[in-house]
Amino acid sequence: MATALDAIQDTIRTVLDQAGPSVVGIGHRRAHGSGIVVGAGQVLTNAHNLARSGVEVVFADGRREHATVQGIDVDGDLAVLAADTGDAPAVAWANGEAPAVGQPVVALANPGGRGPRATLGYVSGVDRSFRGPRGRRITGSYEHTAPLLPGSSGGPLLSAAGELLGVNTHRLGEGFYLAIPADADLQRRVAALAEGQVESRPRLGVGLAPAEVGRRLRRAVGLEEADGLLVRSVEDGSPAAAAGIREGDLIVAAGGEATTTVDELHAVLEGADGELPVELLRGAERLEITVTL
Repeated sequence: MATALDAIQDTIRTVLDQAGPSVVGIGHRRAHGSGIVVGAGQVLTNAHNLARSGVEVVFADGRREHATVQGIDVDGDLAVLAADTGDAPAVAWANGEAPAVGQPVVALANPGGRGPRATLGYVSGVDRSFRGPRGRRITGSYEHTAPLLPGSSGGPLLSAAGELLGVNTHRLGEGFYLAIPADADLQRRVAALAEGQVESRPRLGVGLAPAEVGRRLRRAVGLEEADGLLVRSVEDGSPAAAAGIREGDLIVAAGGEATTTVDELHAVLEGADGELPVELLRGAERLEITVTL
């Protein structure tokens, strides 16, 4: 008589047999991760798994191929690679409703090409968020409990039927993980990246410290306290540098909106069109400048 453990084992084996050949390892000299075959010659992975030195894709059968970046969205932490996928099938996308809390899920990975891994868990939360490689907030993610080894990011989160629910991307504390939903929007973005598009969002090109740091620093040098984002660095050749923003400036408003958090600034940038008015405090002086994005 089959037991619950037998049923779990059968589910994991079935999912691994069905989707395992679609899961690849992503490797180069400085980092490693996993990826998903999403079409003939196309592999989806996280942008943070890539490096300028080139990428090697390792398939479930051990075959190794050099890959090139077709399209990348750094802020969304996604990239599509071009590689000879051979007989590796494209993963099946889930077409039903979004998973609910408590739904069983299977996570697959091939960390750095060291061989397939499969773990079981359940959806523990929905509509979670985390910060991408450059600090922008990625929203709408699924939280789950399927354990993942380092190097598993970019691998698939699957239903018990072996259909793609999400792309594992971020570890959240101890024992919880976040996956970008494999919904219609992700399919659209993957198709665009596969066509060579580089998805970018307006950015100033500055490194920022939170409001409390700016308040503390101004208080320490005898200046009036103010809420805003302290500019800690300015990228050469960036829109901020061209507009005259300097290290030590305090960005107090952008587009007419107060900027006391990085998320507030990003929200303003998302809605900006070409030019953005920015209000600064430089010491005791208040400045208004226009940044061309």
